Amino acid sequence: MKSANGKILVVLLIVVIIIAAILLGIKFAKDKNVIETIIGKEDNNNSQKEPTVVEIKEPQIFKGTDRPIAVMIDNHKSAMPQANLSKAYLVYEMIVEGGETRLMALYKGQDLEKLGPVRSSRHYFLDYALENDAIYVHFGFSPQAKNDIAKLGVNNINGIYESSTSFWRVKDKSAPHNAVTNTKKVLEIAQKDGYKLTSEKESVLNYVADPVELESDIIANTVTIPYSESNTVKYEYDETNKNYVRYSRKTKQVDWDTKEAVTAKNIIITFCKNTTLNDGENKGRQTLDNIKTLKGYYITNGKAIEITCEKTSRSGKTLYKDLNGNIIQVNDGNTFIQICPIDSKVTFEPGEQISNNNNE
Repeated sequence: MKSANGKILVVLLIVVIIIAAILLGIKFAKDKNVIETIIGKEDNNNSQKEPTVVEIKEPQIFKGTDRPIAVMIDNHKSAMPQANLSKAYLVYEMIVEGGETRLMALYKGQDLEKLGPVRSSRHYFLDYALENDAIYVHFGFSPQAKNDIAKLGVNNINGIYESSTSFWRVKDKSAPHNAVTNTKKVLEIAQKDGYKLTSEKESVLNYVADPVELESDIIANTVTIPYSESNTVKYEYDETNKNYVRYSRKTKQVDWDTKEAVTAKNIIITFCKNTTLNDGENKGRQTLDNIKTLKGYYITNGKAIEITCEKTSRSGKTLYKDLNGNIIQVNDGNTFIQICPIDSKVTFEPGEQISNNNNE
């Protein structure tokens, strides 16, 4: 009798388990249907649903943990054309002595056979190497830059102190406009000097994968930025390729070896007061009043908007904001940051000359 009762209990237990499984299956099916109703898409008969695959896009211009390399690039007419400017994800241009400008090109995770011509450091370029957590590469320095590199603890590589196999002079340009290096040599020296080769620091610019189309009445098909009477930068918008072709001193800039045009997806203009240093050497070296909030423009895809450029310390990241105080979104592509004299008569065409005398 006990054996029969045990069999009945076992059967009842199995039945309960089967019923529970059926109920759970029904509930799962209902939940799945609810999920598909929320994220799925119905066919034309509104009878079947298939899940939508959501593709998360990420910007490609700044990715990975390779530490950036910031290279001082000569921009004298005797140094042109330069090597691999368009391969830099970010290029800064700033005034130096004699109305000339110098460039600082930043590279990340690339293997490039030629960089340069490499030129000497100026102290205010350090502020932007630091905010990018970059290894700073130069060929000589001003006294101010030499002091600040030591004082600020900048991870730097001075080509003058390296071997002729790491930095070398080429024959198709004349000194001092002919010193070059490459990324492999820079990384070898950085490793030898004990510098970290990776960085977790986020990009200075807020790159986004989806196209940025500025809502603005400022048409910027041609952008002209005078640095001095003898040195003007101009960008011409290429609507087909949706980038800007760069000109310097009325000459289209091209790559040293490939002869391809130097182009930019984005341009940022920052108006900043520069003054001549009274350092006793009478060489006309400059300094910038850049640790503050400055006015500027963000330019992409043929339009421009007014922005502010906020920097609170030499190593602090510059915040680029629209006039509503929002960090601007920047198109996924290379960017030239033009830190130009505060009274530079910048023009956008078609359009009118922009007055910058109210920056201070």
